Amino acid sequence: MDWGTDLWDQNDVIDKHTQSGLDLLERYIKFVKERTEIEQSYAKQLRSLTKKYSKRGNKEEQECKFSNHASFQEILNELNDYAGQREIIAENMTAKIYEKLTKDLQDFKQERKTHLSDAKKAQQNLESSFKHLESIKKRFAKEWAEADKATQQAERTESDNNATKPEVDKAKNHALARTRTAEECRNSYAAELQKYNKEQKHFYYSEIPQIFNKLQDMDERRIRQLAEGYCLFSHIEKNVLPIISRCLEGIAAAGTKIDEKKDSKLLIDQHRSGFERPADVEFEDYSQGVKPANPDSGLNPLKVHKRKFFKKHKVPSQEDFSHLPPEQRKKKLQAKIEDIGKELTKEQDQSEALDKMRGVYEQNPQMGDPSSLEPQITQTSQNIGRLRGELTKYETWLSEAVGGEDSSYNTNNNTQLGISAHQNSSSNIYSEFDDEFEDIESPVGQCTALYTFAGNSEGTISITEGEQLSIMEEDKGDGWTRVLRASGEEGYIPTSYVRLTP
Repeated sequence: MDWGTDLWDQNDVIDKHTQSGLDLLERYIKFVKERTEIEQSYAKQLRSLTKKYSKRGNKEEQECKFSNHASFQEILNELNDYAGQREIIAENMTAKIYEKLTKDLQDFKQERKTHLSDAKKAQQNLESSFKHLESIKKRFAKEWAEADKATQQAERTESDNNATKPEVDKAKNHALARTRTAEECRNSYAAELQKYNKEQKHFYYSEIPQIFNKLQDMDERRIRQLAEGYCLFSHIEKNVLPIISRCLEGIAAAGTKIDEKKDSKLLIDQHRSGFERPADVEFEDYSQGVKPANPDSGLNPLKVHKRKFFKKHKVPSQEDFSHLPPEQRKKKLQAKIEDIGKELTKEQDQSEALDKMRGVYEQNPQMGDPSSLEPQITQTSQNIGRLRGELTKYETWLSEAVGGEDSSYNTNNNTQLGISAHQNSSSNIYSEFDDEFEDIESPVGQCTALYTFAGNSEGTISITEGEQLSIMEEDKGDGWTRVLRASGEEGYIPTSYVRLTP
């Protein structure tokens, strides 16, 4: 069934129907645009929310050691990834539905306008032919009436006994001329009528059906495009549901990670002072003439203890952390020793690198002047001496704090840690030192690709599901992470497409 055969006489109906279809397409385009704006606004609000409640600063980093604090931070991270998926929904709806259908709508409007213009032009041509036929028909009727009138006049003249022969001949000749003219008009009218009928048949059986069939094809294509747009509206969101589900599972997992007993133990380990509880206050018998030695005697010690334990007093910080309770002092000294050990390892690595570089310069003078490295070597040696002195000083204070029971263990452990780190660092960093001199950016972590991502945009790279990646730059809140593939390719990928590897 087609419009050209069954709706050949319904031009107005087809006009209104195709316009109604384009109006629907335009409404759907506006609907999708508003939906994408809602998604973008929702994602933006979620990102602002997570940023507002995310922990920042040293104090908050300390709190994040507690499982209930850390889990809340994980929830915020998962919610931030969830916001990224809402942004992907908005981007895909914009590109695959809104922009495509907007272009299709313009094409359909132009195509419809062309077809309706062709139909109108064909109608006007047929009407013009009909008007021409009517004018020829009227002339034929007029000439035939004049011929009939002339014939009747000739007959009356011939039957008139008073008419002369010239008058009779004149009347007959006039009637004959009129009759010939009428016959010519009759033949012209017949020919024009045949031509018009042929044009009319072509109009109704060929020209108009073809135009209406083209409009039908256009309308059906418009319906098909709209149907695909309806399906994409669902598929685009379904495609990100696995990642959204992972985000929601991550939120639930964060809740199950909380260990209240572990948090309580951590609080104790962090703030246990090591002080003994105060002894009983001795009874002072004033009836026996005992006088207090100072104003703080009697019950005053109780007040002193109360102020000491329930009021916060700012105590000047000491280099040996002697202003802290025993347990806290011990932990601070251990942390300080560990930091100094790391700095010492770093300086030792740099010293070895400078020595190697000087050796290369001595063997290959064209590469550089060995004497130019002397200031750096001297400075590094001074730094190593200073750090060793500080390490000895803090180890001595730690021995005092722990009473010598496990200071040797901590000292040996720290020294061994420095040697091990020094050996590993040297083997990794300087294995290709003689080939090239350049700073190598170290990864800040490792991750595993959860999904395949096709990096088509500038600055992005493609990854495959399950691929191991090195994190070169963490997500700065925009939903993108810079990674390095095993092949050496480096670029940005969506943060939600990977999982951190411990």
